[in-house]
Amino acid sequence: MRVDTLSPAEGARTSAKRLGRGIGSGLGKTSGKGHKGQWARSGGGVRPGFEGGQMPLARRLPKRGFHNKWGKNYVIINLSTLAELPAGTVVDLGYVMENGLAKDVKNNVGLKVLAGGELNVALTVRAQKFSEAAKAAIEKAGGTAEVVE
Repeated sequence: MRVDTLSPAEGARTSAKRLGRGIGSGLGKTSGKGHKGQWARSGGGVRPGFEGGQMPLARRLPKRGFHNKWGKNYVIINLSTLAELPAGTVVDLGYVMENGLAKDVKNNVGLKVLAGGELNVALTVRAQKFSEAAKAAIEKAGGTAEVVE
C-alpha cells in the first residue's frame, strides 16, 4: 500500500447537491423547495418547539418544584457502610470519596452520617453533621464522632 493510492471507501464521500443548475438536474428553478410559502423563503421554517401558534407544550404544562439557592448538599453515608471498615480507621470526606463509599454530590459542603444499620467497630468519624442516633451508635461501639467545620 502506498500513500498515493489511498482513497476513501466506496460511497463514503458524496458530492454536494447542486441546486438551481437547470431543469435536467431535477433540482433547477425552485431548487427543490416547491412554490411559495414559508418553507420556500430564505431563512424559512419555524423555530424548535413552535406549534403553529397553538399554545406550546412547555407553556401548557404546570411549573413544578423549587430550588433553594441557600440549601446545603451533603455527601450522605450510613452506619451500615462504615460497619464493613476495619477497626481504628479514621473516616472523613476524603476517605469516603477515595474509597467510593458514597455517591458524590454536586457542590457538597461536607459529610453527613446517618444511623442506617448497625455498627460494631470502633472508628473515628470526622464529619460536618451527624444524626443523633448515628453519633450515639458510633460512641456505643467505642469510636468517636468528631464534628468538623
